[in-house]
Amino acid sequence: MDALEQIKEQVETYPIVVYMKGTPKLPQCGFSARTAQALQACGVPFAYVNVLADADIYENLPQFADWPTFPQVYVNGELIGGCDITLELYQNGELKPMLEKANAENPPPETEA
Repeated sequence: MDALEQIKEQVETYPIVVYMKGTPKLPQCGFSARTAQALQACGVPFAYVNVLADADIYENLPQFADWPTFPQVYVNGELIGGCDITLELYQNGELKPMLEKANAENPPPETEA
């Protein structure tokens, strides 16, 4: 399976997945740390992919949704954005209901995808 197929499978399998540098417990950049904190603050389980641990994902993810930076947050297979958009959604109260709705039928464990 090539990297783009793997990404497609991940975003279709997990209701919420964040592609980040590092992990939610050990983020490797400030943007990834803030994004993971916002997701964790919502109290909803989510999957994550450490792009630093997979060179193919790291190189191919920017072309998957035409988004050049990390982190990238996908909800129900669609890119919602990176750090700034995720924080904005969190601050205005839209993120938690969006995540709860996505996980309503099939909540994944907080795990590496």
